[in-house]
Amino acid sequence: MAIAPYGSWASPIAIELLTSGTVTLGAVDCSEDGVYWLEGRAQEDGRSVVVFRRDGEEPVDVVPAGFNVRSRVHEYGGGAYCRHGETIFCSSFDDGRLYRFDAPGAEPSPITPEPDTPSALRYADGRVTADGRLLICVRERHGDGEPVNELVVLPTDGSAEPSAIASGRDFYSSPRVSPGGARLAWTTWDHPRMPFEGTELRVADLGDDGSLSGERLVAGSSSEAIVQPEWSADGVLHFASDRSGWWNLYAERGEEVVALHPAEAEFAFPPWVFGLARYAFLGNGRIACIVGRRGTDSLEVLDPRAGTLEPLDLPYTAFPASTLCSHGDRIVFVGSSPTEYSAVVTHDVARRTTELVRCGLSVQLDRAYVSVPEAIEFPGADGETAHAFYYPPTNPDFTAPEGELPPLIVDVHGGPTAQSFAALALPFQFFTSRGFAIADVNYGGSTGYGRAYRERLDHRWGEVDVEDCVAAAEHLAGTGKVDPARMVITGGSAGGYTTLMAMARRDAFAAGISEFGVVDLVTFHGDTHKFEARYDELLVGRWPEEEELYRERSPITYADGIARPLLLLQGLDDEIVPPSQSEQIVEGLARRGVPHAYLAFEGEGHGFRRADTIRRVLEAELSFLAQLFGFEPADEVDPLAIASLDGAPH
Repeated sequence: MAIAPYGSWASPIAIELLTSGTVTLGAVDCSEDGVYWLEGRAQEDGRSVVVFRRDGEEPVDVVPAGFNVRSRVHEYGGGAYCRHGETIFCSSFDDGRLYRFDAPGAEPSPITPEPDTPSALRYADGRVTADGRLLICVRERHGDGEPVNELVVLPTDGSAEPSAIASGRDFYSSPRVSPGGARLAWTTWDHPRMPFEGTELRVADLGDDGSLSGERLVAGSSSEAIVQPEWSADGVLHFASDRSGWWNLYAERGEEVVALHPAEAEFAFPPWVFGLARYAFLGNGRIACIVGRRGTDSLEVLDPRAGTLEPLDLPYTAFPASTLCSHGDRIVFVGSSPTEYSAVVTHDVARRTTELVRCGLSVQLDRAYVSVPEAIEFPGADGETAHAFYYPPTNPDFTAPEGELPPLIVDVHGGPTAQSFAALALPFQFFTSRGFAIADVNYGGSTGYGRAYRERLDHRWGEVDVEDCVAAAEHLAGTGKVDPARMVITGGSAGGYTTLMAMARRDAFAAGISEFGVVDLVTFHGDTHKFEARYDELLVGRWPEEEELYRERSPITYADGIARPLLLLQGLDDEIVPPSQSEQIVEGLARRGVPHAYLAFEGEGHGFRRADTIRRVLEAELSFLAQLFGFEPADEVDPLAIASLDGAPH
């Protein structure tokens, strides 16, 4: 075993593996004779492809080369394809239109009109009626003023333009057609709420022409979030509600709403994207469920009649796509664990047989190089318990010089109402196998620990998240696991905001890396997209009455307090956090001579998808840390130019 400084270790988890050796898997669907899924390919400029594998055969692409299956609704998208038999309906990322594919490899046929402006009409979260005649989905219309969201119906052959069947509310989601086609269920909500704060579940009779009548409220309010409505095969409406403080499953039986299994566990996930489904119906009235407890998921079977919930004997602890489907007793999902990469998996509940259909990683990793996380708890903001996963440096070929402690990377997830899972994430393993420790923090405000934990961040964004991340770092330093002089904080989007606030307001971190982080909450309030246009009123305060509070919580207000090195990464096509946000910080750092670097990427939006971008980001981050902490990377990387580097900590 060689002796070398932390950070300088050679690792088989190469940059090429993260750029060309992986695909992103999600949006599973299953039929009687095969499995469908969505595959994101960084090596193909980040495009997403619907893939089909007929049982016993090889997978095939449903869409032709160059076709990008993504939706821009809410900017985050999701729900970009749906199926009826072997006919697939897809949203095109290039023009926003819906296209029909009658068989894998068939030529696309547009079924929605071409708008006057590209992507002015956007579609998502579609479902086809049982007879295959009509498709009902969410449409988002862009033009002058705020975009308009509504439910529309259109013939599946494209013979008529879509017509609105539900409108007048700010947002719509999850249109779900009952098995016989007689009823439609959907969720809806209005500004200033987000769909994990309060939504309404509504049902109406569905006419042969797609029209609605007899609309009624089933459940939900401004303080109860209803998500994931689905119909069972016998026509019973199910959904998840957090009325108890946890997203549990309920069913409407007659005029009564019944809790199927009350538990301090999460059976749902915040609908940041369309198409999430964390439960699916099996035979004999049972339900397969993804159940989250204390930041860890398991796949379990709920029997509502017996009131039992039993885990399946499967190794998966995270379900990154948050989609689950079934056909009979066969379920399909995307699962991962601390040592197993994300894969499309089928499991026959009755026969107890499992098949790995498609792994997102092209090679088998040597587990000796895989850092397995430890769930840790520590006192966070206001003395409340906070949570994180700690990944120690792991490489069987190297050890550090005696007495040296590893540098720490504190990773801050986005959302901020998102969640970190104990799953095999290659970007983490890239750094841990080179000698870094990582703390992946589920700060107050994160999902996975109940509504009360999520609401810790209400009106306290920029405080609770920052304090919990600092507390995680100080906890690990205090227990002697990491070097307190070499702690770095990083995150994207809302995580980038927390990174910038921590760098400006606290002195715990030697450096920071912000990916498209929010900088100025005042300008952000007017610049961001419709979906989150009023989210900051939950996180910060009423607008414009409390505008001064927005200034107090903006990193730009304290930009002069950022005195330690900072790397900023930004997509130039980002509609959620525009480049102007990062550029404000860069200007201040340059003016004051603070060490910094800024990389902006053409063709990238809110999140990096292209292989060349991912490569440059990894190289830049490794070079940035190597220059600051005085080690020589084992990898050959293009050095990052850091302005005003003289005087940076070593």
